[in-house]
Amino acid sequence: MSEATPVVGVIGGSGLYDIEGLEEKRWQRVHTPWGAPSDELLHGVLGGVRCVFLPRHGRGHRLSPSHLNYRANIDALKRAGCTDILSLSAVGSLQPDLPPGRFVIVDQFIDRSFARQKSFFGEGCVAHVSMANPVCPRLGDALHEAARAADIAATRGGTYLVMEGPQFSTRAESELYRAWGCSVIGMTNMPEAKLAREAELCYATVAMVTDFDCWHPEHDHVTVEAVMAVLQANAGRAATLLRQAVPAIGARRSACPGGCDHALDHAIVTPTALRDPALMARLDAVAGRVLRPA
Repeated sequence: MSEATPVVGVIGGSGLYDIEGLEEKRWQRVHTPWGAPSDELLHGVLGGVRCVFLPRHGRGHRLSPSHLNYRANIDALKRAGCTDILSLSAVGSLQPDLPPGRFVIVDQFIDRSFARQKSFFGEGCVAHVSMANPVCPRLGDALHEAARAADIAATRGGTYLVMEGPQFSTRAESELYRAWGCSVIGMTNMPEAKLAREAELCYATVAMVTDFDCWHPEHDHVTVEAVMAVLQANAGRAATLLRQAVPAIGARRSACPGGCDHALDHAIVTPTALRDPALMARLDAVAGRVLRPA
């Protein structure tokens, strides 16, 4: 594969509706075959690297996790030229050594969501991508190194339990997820990571702990004001992390060593003659590389 010029996409979670330090800002409305994304895309330059920012819940936090159009969000970022996606998400902690304010650069997910469209493919064209390693290791390493350089408390590795929401978990569920060895719990990174893989985008998550989940004996004493204070502090640290990480991630490079940018090479199982033309038209951005005639 010839060298590509990276464009870093950033999906901002709760408390993140802009990128501090982004230059040459320009909001752009994008239409996708899957419907409207959460908001307009914010184009700009950070540390000399082209960036595209999408507030996951929309400006003003208008959309709940179950009502996000995950397919439109990923398609819009791919359509905007993104090669990499950094997902920033507020989470609860399931482990005592991951206190509020800690960042976790997760490397695994358990998907417990159930009310979402989880694939670009389906009736008319079937595809199966590998999700054994759902996070791009190159991006994870770059984020961890950036956190270390910026003196941000971050843990490399961990499992993110994705629940449906919008309600939080029961104490029994929280204890179950802890027994499974999960590190943090949130509501948004699936099917986001699955769709990014189908779109052949490198993807990584920075899970930003706001509080302990309800398993913790002090959970009932946590106030909304305290959580909001951590959320705002995390947003400031996230901006610092991005300013440190994006220039390194945006360095010109060749193909992804983890194979994220070729995830569809052997994934589509429906023969060309049997593929639905209408679905093929909708896949022009996310799967165009493998669907275009040779």
